[in-house]
Amino acid sequence: MHTSRSSSSSSSSSSTSRSLAVLGAVSAAAAVLTACGSMSMAPAFNQSSLPPTIQVPAGNKVAMETVGVGDITYECRDKANAPGQTEWVFVGPDAKLNDRSGKQVGKYYGPPATWESNDGSKLTATQLAVAPSGPTSLPFQLVKANPATGSGAMTGVTYIQRVALQGGVAPAASPCTPATKGQKQVVKYQADYIFWKAS
Repeated sequence: MHTSRSSSSSSSSSSTSRSLAVLGAVSAAAAVLTACGSMSMAPAFNQSSLPPTIQVPAGNKVAMETVGVGDITYECRDKANAPGQTEWVFVGPDAKLNDRSGKQVGKYYGPPATWESNDGSKLTATQLAVAPSGPTSLPFQLVKANPATGSGAMTGVTYIQRVALQGGVAPAASPCTPATKGQKQVVKYQADYIFWKAS
């Protein structure tokens, strides 16, 4: 009987050790996944649902995902090639660029439209395409990055996509007429800016 109890006790102890080892491995794996998920450099972004004109061509990979939160300024100006008519014209943005955890990693401002990292590297870009995103939001946008100045996160960026848009369209409540020409309006907006580099 003594031998049986000892064997049972030994078996139970061994089973407990195995269970603890498995739990430890699962916890470690979960910690690794959590760390990966919170990194701003994690290439979790999938562009397959975007309009084809906004998709970045093959040969590039996601380098950084940011969320831009801020304002866009419009000014009431003469409408191009339409004498006597006026319209709200996009002047420039002023936004913070945050990583997915909400920490500020840069800023976006203009004119000209400039993306600047906290490390001092920055770039401008040339618009390639836009596509409608919704009636009350700015359009999707794809731009080709110009060579960055400074050395850091913006170095080597090839393309930037503007997606996940909220707000930012020209003010509908405020009329733009010849009498109000020159007036400016500031509109709140939010958008994800996805930075790509050559793969």
